[in-house]
Amino acid sequence: MTMWVPQLAEDGIRYRAIADSIAVAIQSGELSAGQKLPPQRRLADRLGVTVGTVTRAYAEAERQGWVVARVGSGTFVRGNEAPSGQDFLASRPVEDGIVDLSLSLPPPHPMRVATLGRVLREIAEQPEILQRAVEYQPDRGVPAHREHLADWMTRLGMPAEPESLVVTQGGQHGINLALQALTRPGERIAADVLTYPGLITAASQAHLKVLGVPMDDQGMDMDALARLCVQQPPRLVYVTPDQNNPTGTPLSEARRERLVALARRHDFWIVEDGVQYLPEAERGTPIYRLAPERTLFIFSTSKVLAGGLRIGTLLTPPALRDRLGTTLRAQSWMVPPLMVEAVCRWVACGDSAILLEWLTEELGERQRMARERLAGYTTSGRPHGNNLWLPLPEGLRSAVFVEALARRGVLVSSAEPFCVGSEPAPQALRLCLSAAPSREALAQALDTLAQLLAEPPAAPWQTL
Repeated sequence: MTMWVPQLAEDGIRYRAIADSIAVAIQSGELSAGQKLPPQRRLADRLGVTVGTVTRAYAEAERQGWVVARVGSGTFVRGNEAPSGQDFLASRPVEDGIVDLSLSLPPPHPMRVATLGRVLREIAEQPEILQRAVEYQPDRGVPAHREHLADWMTRLGMPAEPESLVVTQGGQHGINLALQALTRPGERIAADVLTYPGLITAASQAHLKVLGVPMDDQGMDMDALARLCVQQPPRLVYVTPDQNNPTGTPLSEARRERLVALARRHDFWIVEDGVQYLPEAERGTPIYRLAPERTLFIFSTSKVLAGGLRIGTLLTPPALRDRLGTTLRAQSWMVPPLMVEAVCRWVACGDSAILLEWLTEELGERQRMARERLAGYTTSGRPHGNNLWLPLPEGLRSAVFVEALARRGVLVSSAEPFCVGSEPAPQALRLCLSAAPSREALAQALDTLAQLLAEPPAAPWQTL
């Protein structure tokens, strides 16, 4: 059969034009149900566009419900009827009637599977790459991989030099490496009074005492931290400056500079967590740029590309590189090079930029949906962040509310897992808007939440 090639206008956005041509061809019968679309590279050559453009077009056609990608086989026409006016993400089913907004996961997109499948096939076709993947590697990662990752981080607005990076098995591994390299059992570390539970767990396993620092709408209270440094000096301070997890509150520029001044005065390390991705325009000055000699910066592909690959980076000062390499080698000797190779190929081919553009747009829309449905309540979060923080109206207890919400098929997190030390938990919820399988599912969950909030104080569930 002659290869199908769309006719494109001279102007316009190329990937959208290809996706639209696929839809028109299916509706007209030019492409039939079950027919395989041309291989991406061949179609790109015929059209004079990049492979990334065709990849994005196929992903858009799948998002709209016209085609389906099968890993290892290609992309096939789903059928010759329109997909009920629903796009791919809006038509994803809710499993078992449950919408889980309790975990900060990236929203699903077919490009994740499609791109991973392609880069794995590329690796499988190159014996020399496969040979390197089964050999032992340097503890901090091979130079070529660190060059790819440093270049990608720099393009994302997080400047990095290859020699400054340690390749890790994700953000949580980066936290553990930092704690093990910088602290000893019994020492103190400090963090926001509400912070990432993974830090709390890692510190507990390392037999460290975590001290909670109060925060407000500008982030960590630096006056409170200054008093803590005099009374109970911490070995390090852990911060998520661009969006606190769970509240989404950013650390102001003035407080970033104050944090650096305190670190130099009291000689503590700063561990800066940048795993929760935001577009560059919404991020502040990286603390590792303000205090490069005493800051470790944690980054990961988990919230951007694919969490299952477990690949991240730890940007480190020169004085710590050998120590962190030794620490990593003692834990696992190295990060699996096959997974690092897959990630490096992914970020080098351009598909990561396409996915990030879509991710930013999708999270912005999900935030808009949530704020619209919860307009009568106080919320906080970044315009393109994964999460939304919802303090409950006075009189509502989060534990009871979470249980009642679960009985209606919506799972969320209360504040308890994020609390440091013995501080009382606020009556609030963290909503992971990114975790819903579709906008439709998110709308369903938000409507359920709003209905429950609107029920009178005498509702039976409130007295449980």
